[in-house]
Amino acid sequence: MTVYCGVDFHARQQTICFRDSAGEGSRLAELRHDRDDVRGFYSKFAGEVVVGIEASGYSSWFVELLEGLGHRVLVGDAAEIRRRARRRQKNDRRDASLILDLLLKGEFPRVHRPPFESREVLRLLRYRHKPVQMRTRAKNSLQALAYGAGSPRRAHLLSQRGRERLLQSPMGAATSRQRGEWLSLVEEFGRRIKGLDEWLGQRAAADERVARLRTQPGIGLLTALVLVHTLEPVSRFSGGRKVAAKRRCEHRNASRALTRRGALSKVLNR
Repeated sequence: MTVYCGVDFHARQQTICFRDSAGEGSRLAELRHDRDDVRGFYSKFAGEVVVGIEASGYSSWFVELLEGLGHRVLVGDAAEIRRRARRRQKNDRRDASLILDLLLKGEFPRVHRPPFESREVLRLLRYRHKPVQMRTRAKNSLQALAYGAGSPRRAHLLSQRGRERLLQSPMGAATSRQRGEWLSLVEEFGRRIKGLDEWLGQRAAADERVARLRTQPGIGLLTALVLVHTLEPVSRFSGGRKVAAKRRCEHRNASRALTRRGALSKVLNR
């Protein structure tokens, strides 16, 4: 007997609509993540358990908890799930019931979810991008200070000679303090990025796919890791055109998200 659970998931709570394959009616439950025993609720089901949930940025812990219990988790396209709703009115119970109905009919619009190892690598790659951005801002701030001190040279600002020239540039007390702080931050972010690269390098050392990609001109460690773990498993693509189509779709979605974010920012900043 298989138990099917449609879950409308939010950061603080979730609504579950569930039934087994032999039952006639569905049941509802609501869980508060800070108060209720989520693990205990899903542990009580016997046999095979299939859980459907919309793709969400806050559900990683929940999906991994379910997988740790041995349950099968299907992550669905939120927009496509909503498109299949019969009613425009939206609430947690209806959303959970809709997900359950799609599971039972075999029409749940599942999206690909990378395996655990790939998710770990991609998470760290995304995190690495943040200190790189911070280091770039610190470098740009140092360059602005150098321009303000009358040094027009942009290249090799942080080389040994460039650093010596920057430190010897005449500056006021406040500007000199900024110079020291920015230099310290550049060094600190550099150490952190180096540590992250070492961790990624250790993960990639035994991966033949990464090693094979790095034999191609212009492909280094980071690019190879992104390709391997974004496309994993590559067998789901029938050819290079399918891979290119996936990348174009991701770029379109990212552009739309940035456009919506920009429009929202304009409204909030008025």
